[in-house]
Amino acid sequence: MTHINLAGRTALVTGASRGIGRGIALALAKAGADIAVNFTRDADAAAETVAAITALGRKAKAYQASVTDEDACAAMVAAIETDFGPMSILINNAGIASRGRSVAETDPAELERVVATHALGPHRVSRLALPQLRTHKRSDIIVISSVATLSHSANGAPYNMGKAAGEALALTLAKEEMKNGVRVNIVAPSLTVSDMGERLARAITGNDDIHELDGKFPFGRVATPDDVAAAVLWLVSDANPYCSGQKLNIDGAGLATFR
Repeated sequence: MTHINLAGRTALVTGASRGIGRGIALALAKAGADIAVNFTRDADAAAETVAAITALGRKAKAYQASVTDEDACAAMVAAIETDFGPMSILINNAGIASRGRSVAETDPAELERVVATHALGPHRVSRLALPQLRTHKRSDIIVISSVATLSHSANGAPYNMGKAAGEALALTLAKEEMKNGVRVNIVAPSLTVSDMGERLARAITGNDDIHELDGKFPFGRVATPDDVAAAVLWLVSDANPYCSGQKLNIDGAGLATFR
């Protein structure tokens, strides 16, 4: 198998200050990529991610921009090209949780906020990044989705809708950008050890420690950001020469459930 080496490539990872985004950013950096670390609010956490990447000998810089803000995203993408040169990897990871209410009880503002983050945000950032991505012989876009789109469970319409629309974007982009050498794929985690994962587990099970659920999951543990990052790393590397327009579920053969 081709050795995974991303030297000479620059990646933008949205929502990279913590959780799955941070895990992906670090994995890409360990493989040799320079990283643009996007964050929305927690500048200290973003700075910690940048420090961890630079400690690996790679270049990194933090950029504050909500994926729901057109002007902020445009400024971020332009700044990345100035600071690093054209990016060749885009990881659309930024996400928020919905409040677990039925359709009848959902606040319209919540629906708009969640769908804007998970669907309109990746569309916006991808559109803005494409001029840079197209300058390379090979570029990659990854949309981080969720196994929620496999079941569309009750009381999660905003999240289910946002993630499903994000997947539709990825599958459409894969067809449109193939001629430009851009591979587009989807990685869909199950419950993962992260701030969002811990909040979700606590809300549904009442457990404060997400690892209390380890015994109910495949391989005896809840998935970690490293599990998700391993899939992303393969998809964006030369170890994957031909896979595009595909979805990889990180859910232990479909057995990852805790409801």
